[in-house]
Amino acid sequence: MGHEEDLLAQFVAGDPGAFVQFYRDHLAPILAFFLRRTGDPELTADLTAEVFAAALLAAPRYEPGEPPALAWLYGIAAHKLADSRRRGRVEDQARRRLALEPLVIDDDDLARVEALASSGADGTALDLAMRSLPPEQRDALLARVVDERPYAEIAKEMSCSELVVRQRVSRGLRTLRSHIKEPR
Repeated sequence: MGHEEDLLAQFVAGDPGAFVQFYRDHLAPILAFFLRRTGDPELTADLTAEVFAAALLAAPRYEPGEPPALAWLYGIAAHKLADSRRRGRVEDQARRRLALEPLVIDDDDLARVEALASSGADGTALDLAMRSLPPEQRDALLARVVDERPYAEIAKEMSCSELVVRQRVSRGLRTLRSHIKEPR
């Protein structure tokens, strides 16, 4: 069983942190998958949020092995993309079942996601850039930009002040920006 399968099995066994890690490991490739196919950063954000919400709901039914977990996730992504094209909108059924707010990020954040996701054929540039961040910056950035959570909520979860969270997000975005300008 691979790393992704282990994470899903751990999540189903009661470890919510395992799904968080699965999400972080696969966020960049899924963003890149949608951005390359839609060319629309806002649609990419909506579809990505729905894919991970659907994966969260479907994880207990996932059977390790065939297909591998990453292929399973891409299968969900392909289904969500086809469904959104057929309906002319993004279905948000999984997010509604989990009572998740729609993913909304500002124009600067969308531009960064677009630039990073398109800078690598498979999203590896964004993935590498995200992995290069210190964990506290990465967690704050994902919570604020991807999950669109309020600074106060993130600060409470991280046991620090809102100012510290804002600094972590700012520093994380600055680091990501540097990866765009000076790819490694």
